[in-house]
Amino acid sequence: MPRTFVWHPGKGPKHTAPNTLTKGKVRITQVRSGIGHDKRMNATLEALGLRHHQDAVVHQDSPALRGMIKRVRHLVDVTPVKE
Repeated sequence: MPRTFVWHPGKGPKHTAPNTLTKGKVRITQVRSGIGHDKRMNATLEALGLRHHQDAVVHQDSPALRGMIKRVRHLVDVTPVKE
């Protein structure tokens, strides 16, 4: 049976923002470094276009993007962009 990822008490965010899909774009800002994290998390940050701490990118909101954000939700901050 595959192992599942478990948040341990005291690790990770206390709560996460609700998953509200928007029709527009979202700004993703990296607020914590990927150093010391799993290779998959660093690969996800790179796929999002985040190269370093405090970097920000704008992407069209989609379920695939939300899945990527969910994997690194403790390292990034997501805000909707007004067009």
